[in-house]
Amino acid sequence: MSALGLGVAGMVPRFALATSDGTAGVLAFDGDSIVVAGRTLRVSRDGGAGWTEQEPPGQVLALATHRDRPGRFVAGLAEGGVGKSGDGGATWHIGSAGLPTGEVNAIAIGSREPDLIYAAIRGDGLYKSEDAGESWALAMDRPWLDEAERDPLTLVSVDLETGMGGIWIYAGTERGLTRVPDCFCRWQDVQPGNAMDALVAGDAPPPANPLPKGEPVMSLASSPSVPERLYAALASGIWTSADGGLVWKQVAEGTVSAIAVHPEDETYVAALMGGALKLSRDSGATWTETAAT
Repeated sequence: MSALGLGVAGMVPRFALATSDGTAGVLAFDGDSIVVAGRTLRVSRDGGAGWTEQEPPGQVLALATHRDRPGRFVAGLAEGGVGKSGDGGATWHIGSAGLPTGEVNAIAIGSREPDLIYAAIRGDGLYKSEDAGESWALAMDRPWLDEAERDPLTLVSVDLETGMGGIWIYAGTERGLTRVPDCFCRWQDVQPGNAMDALVAGDAPPPANPLPKGEPVMSLASSPSVPERLYAALASGIWTSADGGLVWKQVAEGTVSAIAVHPEDETYVAALMGGALKLSRDSGATWTETAAT
């Protein structure tokens, strides 16, 4: 066991989470339920002991929920468009008006506004919908990092006082973490101070202890109950920040493709690690592997 304490207790047969082409699934909490999606969609209402399967409207590349809309799933689709279900995945409607063609590979729902949805289109930009996914408009170009535009691999809306209007959109990319205030004025590194300070200062000091430089950020999660608590899934493991991303610490090692945090309990975390679903009740200090379906 590593010094980071990846204490996996109660080992049981693994839940097959990879899609048929070998790609990892995506993950979200819907209240107390855990939702895992890819080419299929599975929901567990008992902490991973039992699962029900639903048919998604296509291969799901991104998945988002909101604590004020129980049973609503918003899915970014490999075939293009954004799928929305209001009944826990039983039925779906696809909204694509105003979206360009292409994979929707990252999705976020506004932390304060559950009908505000953000979608990243691979090779294009960041789009937003103010009517729960029915119509879309371009909000922002892709982040410019290391002399090139980078696709967001994951998005999360974070309710922090330092953002303009109190909201930041964080994006994980192949070259690390970036964010933009919801005025969509400029992508910027996570840094001390508020959004206006950063815009006036231009190049600002880096965060005190950032995520590993240049490592892809595959998944991000923010706890609505404690929004400054962030979790990040990287190839090196799971990292967490207690201050909105200024200072990060690694809490688990191993290949991690997706992470989610319970909407009412910032210490309850789910992660897809090495092809298995694992749960932590102590902010990632120890982990339990779920049962197979």
